[in-house]
Amino acid sequence: MVGAATAAAALRVVGANDRIRLGIIGSGQRGTYLMTRANQAGNIQWVAVSDIWDLRRDQAENTAQAKLEKYADYRKLLDRQDIDGVIVATFDHVHAQISIDACKAGKDVFVEKPMTSLPEQGRPLVQAVRETHRIVQVGVQQRSTAHFDEAKKKFFDTGLIGKVNMVRTIWNANGGYLTPVPKGFEQKPEGLDWDACLAWLPKIPWNAKRYFNRFAYWDFSTGGQTGGLFVHMVDVVHWFLNIRRPLSAVAAGGIYLYDDGRDTPDNVNFALEYPENLDVTFEASLTDMIPAGSADIVFLGTGGRLSIFRRGYKFLPASENAQLGEISKPGVNDFHVANWLDCMRTRKPPNADVVEGHYSAMACHMGNLAYKQRSRIVWRKEWDV
Repeated sequence: MVGAATAAAALRVVGANDRIRLGIIGSGQRGTYLMTRANQAGNIQWVAVSDIWDLRRDQAENTAQAKLEKYADYRKLLDRQDIDGVIVATFDHVHAQISIDACKAGKDVFVEKPMTSLPEQGRPLVQAVRETHRIVQVGVQQRSTAHFDEAKKKFFDTGLIGKVNMVRTIWNANGGYLTPVPKGFEQKPEGLDWDACLAWLPKIPWNAKRYFNRFAYWDFSTGGQTGGLFVHMVDVVHWFLNIRRPLSAVAAGGIYLYDDGRDTPDNVNFALEYPENLDVTFEASLTDMIPAGSADIVFLGTGGRLSIFRRGYKFLPASENAQLGEISKPGVNDFHVANWLDCMRTRKPPNADVVEGHYSAMACHMGNLAYKQRSRIVWRKEWDV
């Protein structure tokens, strides 16, 4: 039974050179990618897979390149004593509970972003990690990407960027948020447990679009583009500027073009104010589908302007730093899963722990609340951890 064993008793202590034994919970597209990244890191062994669809479970064996034990119920995977850590790559609404259950079962966890789908899920997960002393990495992979780390040290730690009072974040033209339903899924596949997929949500009939394009629905995706995209960007803002709590949030937007049964906005703007005299904006549109220049984080500093995202960074100096000229660097791949595996061995804190994961998700939740209520949302004490 999940949680029956203490963290100390459930597992061996992973040594510096030990092969780490892993399970995957949620083996769809994102789970498959994270399995691949773990394979690239090396010195691991895949033991088991859990997914609510038998097809996904079978596909995970191909990615693992090994015979796996397969479970429809993730709790049976967590009951195993031969697993050191699990990757949680499910729909958003079950991230928190599965991660809590995994910690209580003595497993270290890599949980995809956003860490929570509702504000009230943050405290219980942070508490579970503190009580069990598990290594939990949240999937905001910029924190384990070399050009992001370099930019922080070069422009922020040195003070070169100067005082930053505004940051613009932009992520338009993300085609994955318009994923069509494959043909032939009018009826639910026999081997897919839809009730388990819904978990604590109200029981509704099979909805193929909800399953294949979860970003169109609040309950599966934390607001669509907000919980899926803004969380990455605001996490970078928090990291670079050493801040956590927005003071307030306002929002605008709506379903302007794709009136296709979705309930998340296809165009949305947030403006978050921080007590550090900072304004952070977010823009996301599915109307503009031109990839070039569609995603960016722009720090507007008195010492210069930094544009940075996965393609790389560019720093334009202010007049007093003009002698530096433009400074740029191409982007590189992240090592976020590798960092988690390394921390499992060393027991050092991971690059994106649950506290940071909570506050980055909270920035999204505040914007989502502002959008839904059409009002200014102010930080609440119960959101502190």
